[in-house]
Amino acid sequence: MIIKIKVFPKSGREEIIKISEAEYKVYLKKSPEDNRANIELLKLLKDYFKKNINIIKGARSRNKIIEINQ
Repeated sequence: MIIKIKVFPKSGREEIIKISEAEYKVYLKKSPEDNRANIELLKLLKDYFKKNINIIKGARSRNKIIEINQ
């Protein structure tokens, strides 16, 4: 399954908001320096979906394309 995510780093909270079946907003506490926000994002999504997660596109952007492996 492929989903689109808009990430808000350094927001002071950790929250996933479902916009539609394939679109989410994710608020992260970590800053984007040294890939910390992406690491936190992957952990948060893995706990949310209970599946393996990969960033397909947008590793250095706020808008990301994520693959959820079955």
